[in-house]
Amino acid sequence: MHQKLHPSTWKKASGYANGIEAPAGRTLFLGGQIGWTGDQVFESDDFIDQVRQTLKNIVAILAEAGAGPEHLVRLTWFVTDKREYLARLKEVGEAYRETLGKNFPAMTMVQVVALVEDRAKVEIEATAVLPA
Repeated sequence: MHQKLHPSTWKKASGYANGIEAPAGRTLFLGGQIGWTGDQVFESDDFIDQVRQTLKNIVAILAEAGAGPEHLVRLTWFVTDKREYLARLKEVGEAYRETLGKNFPAMTMVQVVALVEDRAKVEIEATAVLPA
């Protein structure tokens, strides 16, 4: 599988990796997923519910390629309210582990003014590598 890249003199990364070395194989690039269902319906305006649904959407797309959360090497999160993200970080972590397990790829989180879908509070892009 992949290997985390973390300088030995750095403070431990919690819930993410600073870098990932992926084996040669098939690379999957997932477009930004948001917290609506496969029918493009928002079932909730709650931030955590949308995070959970977004992660489920990522898992569903990975499955189409015969992949799973363990193949993720990078996630880029776009949130509309970093204060809500930080205030609910424990719940974000619970939703993450419940959906993706304990694979913590390289991650970036950015606050944006808005997302294309007005009700969306989070959008996540993903990259995965399946070993050859």
